[in-house]
Amino acid sequence: MDIITPVVDDPYYYGQIAAANSLSDVFAMGGEVKTAMNVVGFDGCHHPKEVLKEMLRGAEDKVKECGGSIVGGHTIETPEMLYGLSVTGFIDPKKIYYNNTLREGDVVILTKPLGMGILTTALKADMLGDEVVKKIALILSTLNYKASMIMKKYDVSACTDVTGFGLLGHSLEMISDRFGIEIYSQNLPILEESYEMADMGIIPAGTYNNKSYLDNKVEFKAHLRDDILLFDAQTSGGLLIAVSEKDSKKLLDELKNEGYGYSAIIAQITEKKGKEMVII
Repeated sequence: MDIITPVVDDPYYYGQIAAANSLSDVFAMGGEVKTAMNVVGFDGCHHPKEVLKEMLRGAEDKVKECGGSIVGGHTIETPEMLYGLSVTGFIDPKKIYYNNTLREGDVVILTKPLGMGILTTALKADMLGDEVVKKIALILSTLNYKASMIMKKYDVSACTDVTGFGLLGHSLEMISDRFGIEIYSQNLPILEESYEMADMGIIPAGTYNNKSYLDNKVEFKAHLRDDILLFDAQTSGGLLIAVSEKDSKKLLDELKNEGYGYSAIIAQITEKKGKEMVII
């Protein structure tokens, strides 16, 4: 189960994004969604019921997109809007993708761009134009469903999704205490608009918390325009997929062909030496 506060003004897209965020954990493990229940905190004093109806419609469309069904839920009155799903999925116990079972030599593919935490913070402050808002909403509402189905065809050893701990936090989860990871700075898919907002200090508190915790675990050998993007706390982020090097290009090509246009090979798993994460 996962819930989020509104990240866009449009209630239909808010419902879609909240649903995509909640469904993602099932996809990251290679599972299939079967049922979902609405979990709603609604501010009925300041919003008409049409807003609630549109939120639920957006979420239901996303659940149907991956073959699931909404089977109920619960709504309470809250001073701040909250929405998410409690999701039930099914998976073959012999074919579960864990987040820490990768192998030395694997490469890592990221399927969505970075910078969403910063951009959604800017959006809440009404600092973004309509076209940027539309682009953000489309990315955030894109399900990781097809990417999850595609990766099953290839020699994938581990998978997770990038959410509140940011790229580096979830990368650290993946390597556990056994490996290192070299991240290719030039390959990282980062939305250009997020740099401008970061330069202005429009950065969520969770991103600063991530940086504080992870700073001593990462070595920057490459100069980045702004390294805060690697710590940025994401909502409805992409999958981090560890795959054998021999299968990586085929997997990447298929992801791009299926609409995951930001997908990139961003890292390789190495022997552990020095800092756990090295940016090259």
